[in-house]
Amino acid sequence: MSRPVILLCLLLIFSTLKPAQSNSPCNGNFQLKTQNQISPVICIRNIDYMDLCNMEREKEPQSNPANSAGIFEIFGKKYQNVTRKSNQLQGVVYYIVAGHGGPDPGAQGNKDGHIMSEDEYAYDISLRVARELISHGALVYMITRDNDDGIRDDEFLANDKDETVWKNQKIPFGVNSKLRQRTRAINSLYNKNKGKYQRMIEIHIDSRQISERVDVFGYYNSKRKLSKEFANNIINTIAEKYKKHQPNRGFSGISQSRDGLFMLKFSHPTACFLELGNIKNPADQIRFTKAENRQVIADWITDGCIKDYRK
Repeated sequence: MSRPVILLCLLLIFSTLKPAQSNSPCNGNFQLKTQNQISPVICIRNIDYMDLCNMEREKEPQSNPANSAGIFEIFGKKYQNVTRKSNQLQGVVYYIVAGHGGPDPGAQGNKDGHIMSEDEYAYDISLRVARELISHGALVYMITRDNDDGIRDDEFLANDKDETVWKNQKIPFGVNSKLRQRTRAINSLYNKNKGKYQRMIEIHIDSRQISERVDVFGYYNSKRKLSKEFANNIINTIAEKYKKHQPNRGFSGISQSRDGLFMLKFSHPTACFLELGNIKNPADQIRFTKAENRQVIADWITDGCIKDYRK
């Protein structure tokens, strides 16, 4: 066969080949598309005290096309690659709202000369919750967002004012304007996802007297049975974790109705409002300043979500 004919055949062969598809970066929502599963790895740390247990978090499996959940730039470079752990939350939709943000830092505490702002720590934990939910197959919308922070492992998280609400909306001044903005964003997405199992989680950190140490509180809308069940499942899961890993500690966190809370009242999805502790109390502060503890909180909230969905 002559050389020109051979070259022509090669060109025809290569022209029929299609390039491999790759995962495209995604900043907010995700739908798991593959069915292979790997067993989840659970590692618990002491969540409150200085004498953290020495258990190291096991390394996640090496990323490959079979177990990769995707790339999510909002989590930052270190955490943007998410490994799929299971399909337990396949088809479930979550809206994650970190309290305050933008011009409003929320509650503030002081530790070792550093100002701790509620919005920064609530946002970091919210990102960790979102990442864990995604790893189990959920579709997650981060309603409050900061595109240049990502998940941080620092002890003290610097405060800024550049957070936005879904679709790059600037956060307004004024409590009511801010809450209406978030509710509109959530309800619009809720309508697009009608027929699916949908849940909203709002995450805050409380401010009380310095001497008052508090556990995690969950609030729900008493007029919605599923809201009560959702909050109960998360709080009961956290109580079970404490009982298992710190049996002598005790747990005083409770789930109770707060029908007057704007987001619980006007958001369409079944909702739970979480207060994670007292940002002014030295013992509670350890719950937030240590990145390992922030991750444990996120793990336990996720376990509560899985428990709620299974029921």
